[in-house]
Amino acid sequence: MAKKALLEVRWRKEPEDQDYPNAESYLSLIYPAAKTRKLASALRKAQCVEFEAKDIFRASALPMLGVSNSHVRKDQKKIAGGKPISPLLLVRDRANGKVVIADGYHRLCAVYTLDEDAAVPCKIV
Repeated sequence: MAKKALLEVRWRKEPEDQDYPNAESYLSLIYPAAKTRKLASALRKAQCVEFEAKDIFRASALPMLGVSNSHVRKDQKKIAGGKPISPLLLVRDRANGKVVIADGYHRLCAVYTLDEDAAVPCKIV
């Protein structure tokens, strides 16, 4: 039997406006400028889909940040307060066989601490 999350996570229907430039800034550290612009544009146009939190972590190969991280704590407080959080922005990095979390890493960590099986809305390109 699946465990029940302690708190319900409320999600926005779409990412917040600042999530896209944040994603683009992060992606510019990994990809050339032209590819970064194309990815950012594609993310804006992409439809939201859902993946389980644990699967996103596995695909990204990133470690989970603990509650000692101030950004994770901030997102946990939003969740506990019933405030909706933004969907994640993801990029498939086929060359390296990973998913890049362009925006939303801390939100993902906060959600995972509540329920590793949680369905997480994402835009993915």
